[in-house]
Amino acid sequence: MTRILVVEDEPGIAFGLETDLQMEGYQVSTVQDGAAAVERARAGNFDMILLDVMLPGGVDGFQVCRTLRRSGVSTPIILVTARTHEAEKVMGLEVGADDYVTKPFSLRELRARIKAVLRRTAGELPETYRLGEVEVDFTRGELRRNSRAVETTQLEFKLLTVFIRNQGRLLSRDRILDLVWGVGTHVTDRVVDNHVLTLRRKIEPDPQRPRYLLSVRGVGYRFEGPQTES
Repeated sequence: MTRILVVEDEPGIAFGLETDLQMEGYQVSTVQDGAAAVERARAGNFDMILLDVMLPGGVDGFQVCRTLRRSGVSTPIILVTARTHEAEKVMGLEVGADDYVTKPFSLRELRARIKAVLRRTAGELPETYRLGEVEVDFTRGELRRNSRAVETTQLEFKLLTVFIRNQGRLLSRDRILDLVWGVGTHVTDRVVDNHVLTLRRKIEPDPQRPRYLLSVRGVGYRFEGPQTES
């Protein structure tokens, strides 16, 4: 059974979410503040965290998310926020959230977002992923272009794998560093940019006008590829 941790300080909302998600077949636990959220998320084997941004006790949802990611907790996180400013949504993604919903939201929308994030983070990859004339062979750990092997380092292949796993999702440079180089690795954002440029030369039809590996100014990158084939 999929286990969800709901972090919500308003008892009525927490009860409503717990009831609805249980009816959907999820096992639900609830906490009401940021410190308890960090403790439960680290100790519990959860499949998803539904995290309100506005929390009592001086630790908000952004801080909870940042703390969990820095400590190596990779559980998918959906932020729930009443804030509609684009900069605050981007901030949530930068600190490691997988998605966000803005209050007021419908339970139907929330259920759809939970299912989408769970699918996206399930870790399943096809044997072969195709990008036009480029093939990514996950079975052999090989990149091919026009059926010819393209030399790639282990780090480059891991970076490409992370992008494919997170297709359509904005990844900040910090999040890419955590996923590819590892939490706590001390390298600069420029290292990410250099590896992305190298990867573009190997997978893009025109590296100067990227079709797949797109820059998001001031934040990071988003990978947009065709549907997977196996």
